[in-house]
Amino acid sequence: MQKTFVIFKPDAMEKRIVGTVLSRFEAAGFTVIACKMARLSPALLREHYAHVATKPFYPEIEDFMKSRPVIMIALEGNDVVQRVRDLLGPTDSRKAAKGTIRGDFGTDMMKNIVHASDSVENGQAEIARFFKADELFA
Repeated sequence: MQKTFVIFKPDAMEKRIVGTVLSRFEAAGFTVIACKMARLSPALLREHYAHVATKPFYPEIEDFMKSRPVIMIALEGNDVVQRVRDLLGPTDSRKAAKGTIRGDFGTDMMKNIVHASDSVENGQAEIARFFKADELFA
């Protein structure tokens, strides 16, 4: 069984659609193995977004992601990383098909409802970054 990490971004929180999106993951057969709500610190965001932290647009990402508390979950299931990404649609919500989470609820590249791990390895690293071992129930 694979594990993946998901952040319900501030736009999902503002739109009050966390339950709606989570129900899509559960309907796909995934198991929630960790869940918590937090306000993300600048240091944690810089670590999480290290691959773009030196880019000129990074301050906008950080401001957005710390604008309100977020909900983070870890999911487990068969081929969960790719299947979650398929449910989400492309990162740019404007290019996402209706019926995908981003196509139904997102508005652009940043306000795209959720972050999800893009590989098994990143899923493991992100789960470890945001959850302590005793917060996982797998």
